[in-house]
Amino acid sequence: MKLVSVFLLLLAPLLTSCWQLLQPVDCSAIHQQDKSKPSGVYTIYPAGERSAVEVYCDMTSEGGRWTVIQGRMDGSVNFYRGWDQYKIGFGNPAGEYWLGLDNIHYLTKNRKSELLVNMEDFEGNKVFARYSSFSVGAECDGFVLTVSGFTDGGAGDSLSYHNGMKFTTFDKDQDTWPQNCARSFLGAFWYKDCHYANPNGVYRWGADSTIYAAGVEWYHWKGRDYSLKTISMKIRPVL
Repeated sequence: MKLVSVFLLLLAPLLTSCWQLLQPVDCSAIHQQDKSKPSGVYTIYPAGERSAVEVYCDMTSEGGRWTVIQGRMDGSVNFYRGWDQYKIGFGNPAGEYWLGLDNIHYLTKNRKSELLVNMEDFEGNKVFARYSSFSVGAECDGFVLTVSGFTDGGAGDSLSYHNGMKFTTFDKDQDTWPQNCARSFLGAFWYKDCHYANPNGVYRWGADSTIYAAGVEWYHWKGRDYSLKTISMKIRPVL
């Protein structure tokens, strides 16, 4: 019996390391296992063995290792959805999708993470905004956003305004505005009173003032009435 116990004790570290190899928590772990892995869709496990979810891994931008948590590129997915959908995630990781507030919380709760926001307009111009610290709290606290450490890649800082806010959807109002920001601006986000960034707004094609500030917007780059061609939010642990 003692021999078996000693054997299991010796085997435990090996089993643990194999388990981690088989079930990476994020794209950074996948990159560390094999630095030649290209960008693409992979399976990660943000909260352990039963939390498998497909994500897009960006292995090239700014050193790679990024787990994409949100992506817009063609308007193929409806982002005007309720709380339950934003909690669990939706869409296609190879295209437009939202990873899910639960998953984003698990990925950022126990370690320092950074955020990269890439965007492009319909004229082919590309810019980014980077934040050295990014996390999302638990559902019981409203999935509070904590973000800081802005670096400008031409986009300007449209996210710091939302720091400290709870997440709002059309069926769960947690903003500081008398009305519901998600209903008024046809999206879902960490709205305040209401927004400078609306990445989950209605997908439109460039300059469009027919519905005020309801497009896929990043105010400090293109203003209130320009809906971006692409935007993606991606995170990685700070090593």
